[in-house]
Amino acid sequence: MPEFWVASGHHLTRLNAAGRMLVTDELILAWLARPEVLPPPEACAAERALHRRLLDKPRAKVSEMELRALKDPDAQENWRFLLGLRDRLLAAGTVEEGYAAIMREGVQMPQVFLSQLVQLIMRNALDGCNDPQVLRAAECFFRPQRAHVKDDKLLLADEELVQLYEAEMHESPLTAMFSGGVEGLDVLGGGNEWTYWSRSDAHTTVLNFGGDPEARRGMAEAIAAFLRHMLNLSVTVTAQTRADDVDLRWFVGLDPAGTAIGNALWQGRPLPATLAGLFRLEFDDTSAVRPALAGHPVWLIMGLGADGALRMKPQNLLTGLPLAEPVLN
Repeated sequence: MPEFWVASGHHLTRLNAAGRMLVTDELILAWLARPEVLPPPEACAAERALHRRLLDKPRAKVSEMELRALKDPDAQENWRFLLGLRDRLLAAGTVEEGYAAIMREGVQMPQVFLSQLVQLIMRNALDGCNDPQVLRAAECFFRPQRAHVKDDKLLLADEELVQLYEAEMHESPLTAMFSGGVEGLDVLGGGNEWTYWSRSDAHTTVLNFGGDPEARRGMAEAIAAFLRHMLNLSVTVTAQTRADDVDLRWFVGLDPAGTAIGNALWQGRPLPATLAGLFRLEFDDTSAVRPALAGHPVWLIMGLGADGALRMKPQNLLTGLPLAEPVLN
């Protein structure tokens, strides 16, 4: 089976009997090597000493006094976030349970760390998957996307990559013209799926979300895999091409724009954002749903922000479903 998302650090974890990821010293060491944490050349002696100590003992306790000894306030904040994340995950026992606790308690955490956790979780949830359309769609869970319309079809490209191309265009229009920019990126599908494996960590393929049913199917399967792994919930998710006769008894916004669209539809107001995707979720076991909603679908709404970006919030799937018993309480 080809490897994918090596940068997630999944290979640095171990699984418990339930298939959840244990936090290993190797995983903590990988986080210590992240650019947000690695002491820069101008770092004070106290920060360099702290980093060396943790490299030797990744689980070592760090006191507030040690953090206050760091001269750079930004460094103090970065270390508090990282150590807080490490300690929460270790206390929870697994990456998945630690992420659920962070969501349940409303802990404020930099998006870069949350995205890292979601990538790890999705990598574990999709272990053994050999479908590039599912994997590319799942990237949306932890990497913001930028919308691009071509031939009246909605395409989704990695936002960070788009920003790099935009900077290149600004600094060197001629170089950008020869590179092809965003227009030169490969759209996944039509026989090139095999190329995904060699560049999954580069995030250089475009998702033909509006023009290829396989892309939307991939998203539906990624959503189902996330819920199965995190909540032990068996569901069937189906991408919809029409929004006619949608009974909004219950909906979940997959992103802030999707939530705003759902609220507007519920209240009979004009849509405040662009609808990018609509999915029908049905529970395979209706006893898992609140009795009043048994037999009725949950609608999952995906939208685009004013800047044309898709920024998924997978935690909405964990907290927003009408389950008979709240899983994260």
